[in-house]
Amino acid sequence: MKIWVGVTDKDWFQFLDQINADEVNFWQPSGSRVFRALQPGEPFLFKLHSPDNFIVGGGHFVRYSALPTSLAWDAFGPKNGVGSLEALNARVRRYRRDDTSLDPVIGCNVLAEPFFFPRSAWIPVPATWAPNIVQGKTYDTVMPDGRALWNSVQTALSDEQRVGEPEMFEGSYDENRFGAEYLTRGRLGQGAFRVLVTDAYERRCAITGEKTLPVLEAAHIKPYALQGPHRVNNGILLRSDLHKLFDLGYMTVTPDLVLEVSPKLKTEWQNGREYYAHHGQKLRVQPADLASQPSREFLSWHNENRFRA
Repeated sequence: MKIWVGVTDKDWFQFLDQINADEVNFWQPSGSRVFRALQPGEPFLFKLHSPDNFIVGGGHFVRYSALPTSLAWDAFGPKNGVGSLEALNARVRRYRRDDTSLDPVIGCNVLAEPFFFPRSAWIPVPATWAPNIVQGKTYDTVMPDGRALWNSVQTALSDEQRVGEPEMFEGSYDENRFGAEYLTRGRLGQGAFRVLVTDAYERRCAITGEKTLPVLEAAHIKPYALQGPHRVNNGILLRSDLHKLFDLGYMTVTPDLVLEVSPKLKTEWQNGREYYAHHGQKLRVQPADLASQPSREFLSWHNENRFRA
């Protein structure tokens, strides 16, 4: 199992520790460097800047995605480690002094189930940690230093937080299978859901193919408030107006991925020509990964419980 130890600011760590976040965005100032060190579910640990050479917490890696700060704020809010979008932009510009863009693109490392150690449980960095490391370092539990680090993390975690290695899922460890299992069975948050659905649909509206990212939204098929999970197969990426109509039941998608528009849209609002043009249309954009495509179970629920037939 791989472990990433990422370097971060103490104020970012302390802010998140205080709000008891269920997920966090470990962002990097530039969105140009893609993070590829971990598979979904593997540990991503927080190491404070020197002279605080300690590992102070971590989370489970979900996905890397490059997003404008406005969308990162929409998805994660204070889980970005700051109190406002203005504070996030100010923090980014502190690292990118020559960048005056209004909505800079940052690299978002989405982490689920974060944990924050009390000061008494902080872990000294391994002896193999070099003082000149700026961003972070990968460890592997097959090596002595990686194994010792993971054991220290497990010791520092509470009984409720402690987990095993990928073998906690049935069968032998396989990186690709483990990643898919974690995205299906891990305790993901709303922000992770939005990022995963957005990327699964290649940042295009499933109905229209619209690519303007600020107007695209991840719609739950079965609402989270009604026990609908934060899973990709319970989501569809829709333009914001289509999302609203879908939630209100004026639109649905059949288990065969065909769009239906309710006749009540016209009778109640005397309009809807643009939307009726899509009636009977197969989804224009579908996830390439079959496991990420809308679940027939959730689509049937929406047809039966939401659609205004």
